[in-house]
Amino acid sequence: MYISLCPLWFLCLTIITLVSSSALTRCMVYEGAYLADGKTLSNWDVFTSIPGKIADGSHGQVAVDHYHLYPEDLDLMKDLGVNSYRFSLSWARILPYGRFGDVNMEGIDHHNRMINAILEKGMEPFITLTHYMTFLKNSSLDMEVGLTPSPEDFEHYAEICFRHFGNRVKFWTTFNEPNVQVILGYRKGTYPPSRCSKTFANCTRGGSDIEPLVAAHNIIHRLAAERAQAFYLTWFLDPVVFGRYPREMKDILGEDLPKFTKDDFKSSKNGLDFIGINQYTSRYAKDCLHTACKPGQGGSRAEGFVYSNALKDGLPLGEPTGVNWFKVYIQGMEEMLMYATERYRNIPLYVTENGFGENNTGVLLNDYRRVKFMSNYLDALKRAMRKGANVRGYFTWSLLDNFEWISGFTIRFGMYHVDFDTLERTPRLSASWYKNFIFNHIAQSKDNEDA
Repeated sequence: MYISLCPLWFLCLTIITLVSSSALTRCMVYEGAYLADGKTLSNWDVFTSIPGKIADGSHGQVAVDHYHLYPEDLDLMKDLGVNSYRFSLSWARILPYGRFGDVNMEGIDHHNRMINAILEKGMEPFITLTHYMTFLKNSSLDMEVGLTPSPEDFEHYAEICFRHFGNRVKFWTTFNEPNVQVILGYRKGTYPPSRCSKTFANCTRGGSDIEPLVAAHNIIHRLAAERAQAFYLTWFLDPVVFGRYPREMKDILGEDLPKFTKDDFKSSKNGLDFIGINQYTSRYAKDCLHTACKPGQGGSRAEGFVYSNALKDGLPLGEPTGVNWFKVYIQGMEEMLMYATERYRNIPLYVTENGFGENNTGVLLNDYRRVKFMSNYLDALKRAMRKGANVRGYFTWSLLDNFEWISGFTIRFGMYHVDFDTLERTPRLSASWYKNFIFNHIAQSKDNEDA
C-alpha cells in the first residue's frame, strides 16, 4: 500500500474569504538580510554555518534578498494575477532575545510596510508564525543542548504579532510542517537542533524513540499505510480535532505518549478553522511489525514499525524529479484531500504548498515538466472538489528559485528563475502558464455568475 506524505500546518483564526490562486515564500529561504535592522541569529543561521550540514556549503544570509526586493516580487505576483500571498515571519527579527527582551521595532516596521504593500496590490496576506526558524534562546549552544523555545515563548511572540499586524491580517497560521520539524530535528537529526539516537544518524545527543513525542506534544500493505499516516499526519491533527492521539500510536507507544492535561484541552477546545496540506508526493508503506525489514528502515517504535519508500520491486512510484525523495504521483493529491475530508469532518482545506523541483542546471526557462506537473495536480485537486472536498485555495511553491534548506541552492522550484549572483528574476514558461490558468479561471467564474 502507499500513503500520501503531506506536511501540514494549523490555523488559529476563522477563514471567511475564498482563495483561488496564490503564491508563497518563506523567511529563511527568501529573505536574506540575516543581521539587518536589529535581527539576531536564528537557529537556522547557526545551523547553516556548520560545515557539512548544507549540500553545497551555502547559507541563507542573502538568499534571494526578498527583504529588500519584496516590492519587485509583489509586482511579479500582481502580474501573475494571484489574490493571496503566504509568507512566514522571522522570530529572531521581531523578538531577537525572546520574551525577556525588547520588541525589535525595525522588524515590526518592515513587516508593516510589506503588509500594507500586499494589501495595496489587492492581495490577502497569509502569515505563518513559525516555519522551522526560531530565535536562539541562550546562545549558539542551543544547537547542541536543544534549548528550544517554550510554549510561553511562542505565546508571547504570537501576541506581539497579533498586536502589531492583526488589524490588517485575517489569516494566521501557527506552525508550518510540525511533523517535518519533529522528525528531521529530533529523530533523524538532519535539521536543527540535530538530535537523534546513534542508530538513526551521527548526532552527539538525543533519543529518537522518545524526544520526537515530547517535541510534538509541545506543538501539538493497508494496516501499515494507516499506521504510517498515524505516525506522520494524524499524529498532529487527531489531538486537535478529536482530543486524543491516533489509536495506532497508542497501541505501539502506550505510556510513552505525553498525556493531555485539562489546560491542554481548554486551550485547543475551539479546534481548527481549516487544515493546510503541503502536497508533493506519496510513498509505499511496508509493514515492519509482522514482517522483517532491514536495519534502520522502519524498525523502530517511533516510526510505527513502518518502512516507507518511493520504490517497490525496484520500480519508482512515479516520475523522478530533481529532489531525491520526490516522485510525481498525481493521484496522491486527490487521495490526500479526500482522506482529510473524510477523517476530519469536511473541515475546510487549503493546499498550502505544491510544486516541482529541478536540479540546478543553470538558466532553464522552458520548464515544461513543471507546467505538466502543475496542470495534472490541479486537475486532481478539482476531482477531489467534485467529490466533496471543501478546498478553499491553492498556493504554489514557489514564486522564485531560493535557498532550499539543507539542499542549499542545488534545487530550483521557482516559476521565476533567479540568478543567485545578480539576483535578477526571469519568468519561466510556468509563470506564463500559471498566469493564463488564473485568468481563465476568473473568466470562467464570471461566466458562471452571469449564466
